[in-house]
Amino acid sequence: MNRTLLKRLSKITDEEQRLLNGSKVDMEMYASGRGSVIDSAKMLEKGHLISIRPHTRFAPFPKHTHNYIEIIYMCSGSTTHIINDKTKIVLNSGELLFINQHACHAIEYAGRDDIAVNFIVLPEFFDITLSMIGPDNAISNFLISGLRQSNGDIGSLHFRVADILPVQNLVENLIWSIVNRQPNYRRIHQLTMGLLFVHLLNNTERLNTAYAPYGANAMILACLREIEENCKSANLSSVAKSQGVSPAYLSKLVKQSTGSSFKELLVTKRLTKAAQLLRDSRLPVHDIIAAVGYDNTSYFYRIFKDKYRQSPKAYRSSYQVK
Repeated sequence: MNRTLLKRLSKITDEEQRLLNGSKVDMEMYASGRGSVIDSAKMLEKGHLISIRPHTRFAPFPKHTHNYIEIIYMCSGSTTHIINDKTKIVLNSGELLFINQHACHAIEYAGRDDIAVNFIVLPEFFDITLSMIGPDNAISNFLISGLRQSNGDIGSLHFRVADILPVQNLVENLIWSIVNRQPNYRRIHQLTMGLLFVHLLNNTERLNTAYAPYGANAMILACLREIEENCKSANLSSVAKSQGVSPAYLSKLVKQSTGSSFKELLVTKRLTKAAQLLRDSRLPVHDIIAAVGYDNTSYFYRIFKDKYRQSPKAYRSSYQVK
């Protein structure tokens, strides 16, 4: 990280000086009322959807929840996080931790050189992110819905991306932009977050799912990756075999977690890919049908028309430049 920016973030705050003098974390600074729900109204300027603050050092941070999504970026050193009273995550320099807005969260003692930035993000901020990465991206829908829902299965997402240079650059750019509040900062923040998610989706193998109950999230992500990366020949049985579970169990898991069956997700991806090829290429329709994994032309025409309300030929014509 840029040395000037890191020096600014590592400056001891008034709160931290009180902690060094023997005080404890004052939750009234963060939570409204007597509860332990950290309130976005106290963390964000009115009308803002995103902000940052350096993580409080020199004391354990008590157990709490948030009414917003928290993203933690470790600038240097490390911090240890307890999620939902049972999952311990050590966040090392260059790594990202996304916390569900209703997950229970506590942080162990952080020292002087353990510099982290907390992003406070309202769920609606991700609307632009979703529009950038596409509404039919099963992986993004699964991850973001898990962060936004009060009863989502995903309590947290830990990305080990310290060596992914584009991710590091984008996070640093986002921090710099928020700290310095440049012209058009709102658009800059949203576009930067969108680009960050694009790169994270390209590196989902860096997502630490070892702590997920019974590896459920890891298995679901394996299914979604198979669909996204290999829609022509994606096969539930082969994914189930690689994960050491039965196809029936994996099918049930995917349905419970995404609301759609493996087959439904695969059909959606194939049709989305076919529509993209119709718009952006000159490939004959029969070649496109084969490219997305179908050998039954009549069946493809029927399901394509069910989704897009027109034939592939008519769909392509509607996108041609007049």
